[in-house]
Amino acid sequence: MAKKSILITGIYGLVGSVIYKQLHKSPDNYAVYGVDLSAENSDRVSRDEAISLDPKHFYQSDLSDIESLSKMFEGIHTVVHMAADPNTEAPWESVLKNNICGTYNVLEASKRAKVRRVVVASTIQVSTGHFRRTEPYKHIANGDFDKVPEGFESLKTTERSWPVNLYAASKVFSETLARVYSSSSDLSCLCIRIGTVNAGDKHPEHLNSIYCSRNDMGRLAEHCILAPESLKFEVYYAMSGNKHLWVDMENAKQSLGFVPEDKSNYYS
Repeated sequence: MAKKSILITGIYGLVGSVIYKQLHKSPDNYAVYGVDLSAENSDRVSRDEAISLDPKHFYQSDLSDIESLSKMFEGIHTVVHMAADPNTEAPWESVLKNNICGTYNVLEASKRAKVRRVVVASTIQVSTGHFRRTEPYKHIANGDFDKVPEGFESLKTTERSWPVNLYAASKVFSETLARVYSSSSDLSCLCIRIGTVNAGDKHPEHLNSIYCSRNDMGRLAEHCILAPESLKFEVYYAMSGNKHLWVDMENAKQSLGFVPEDKSNYYS
């Protein structure tokens, strides 16, 4: 396999650093570059999980300048776009600048620079309304597992979105914009609805159904990078193989060959 040049936005964030570590295992396969607001690891990254890029492979940017992004992206095969304001209570001004305008700028710059693929971070919160308010999913959310029927139908990514905050709404926009670019340009755009990823793989018990290990997160991102060039657009859930998994990950298995290796540690 020829070495691919990969650029990760938000590389010093929790998920960006997880993906960097996954790709860094294969230096003969990938040349990895990163963009972030600074070369400081996020507060969400524990000290023993911190990363440090070669300064020659790092760009400092807030993603606001399409022209400078286009120059950064020249020669890049895949942009893995993880940069965003992840705060579910972030004010509109930050959501607009970082999540909406930032994603547009990344996709437009990728198009201009003739990047082959953009992997776009979305969130499980795109489907939170289903989970919290609709049977049988709300029983899982409430921990009432005895009320969950056997063989219930898992939610596919083709179900209608149901965000419940501005952050999640911005990710609905990101998915929609990715579809626009995949259908109107040569870009392949694959979106990942990320579950609960935490430092040290620690998570609250009530979130065990949407847990995604760092290992599975990194592996899914790599599978997206390696997907056939003919795959133009798709949306995938990023979760581990948890007992009460309420989303359908079959499309990741069929089109990417991805199967989770881990599961929530609250289950035997």
